[in-house]
Amino acid sequence: MKKNLSRLFWSMSVAFCMIAIFAFTVPQDQKAGAPWKIPATFKASANTFKGAASEKVGKLLYAKHCKSCHGNIGEGDGPKASSMKTKIESFKDPKFQAQADKDIYYQIVVGRDEMPAFDKKLLDEEDRWALVNYVRTLK
Repeated sequence: MKKNLSRLFWSMSVAFCMIAIFAFTVPQDQKAGAPWKIPATFKASANTFKGAASEKVGKLLYAKHCKSCHGNIGEGDGPKASSMKTKIESFKDPKFQAQADKDIYYQIVVGRDEMPAFDKKLLDEEDRWALVNYVRTLK
């Protein structure tokens, strides 16, 4: 009986260590992204495409273009997220949600580093703003 308990203890210890190693190693290897610098030319942008219809289109575009990195609900935990050099921040973060729509628009359209630019993939201005509107719902 003592032998079985000892084996169980060591098996559980090894399992716990493995989980701890894998759970905490990947995020520590990722660096935090630098603050975005939005040029004055984008500061004049205005979101004139708000509403439920726009959010529905944005949800479809999000599923196609964003979900693989940003995750189902914008937590930055999509299947590709752990392979990134830069940590993907949550859209639920109050700091993210405090940004102006035009700042989020800039990040989507221009991109940087591992965040691709969507200026060539989302040609329609309304689609770009639809994506901004949907991301806003992920609070």
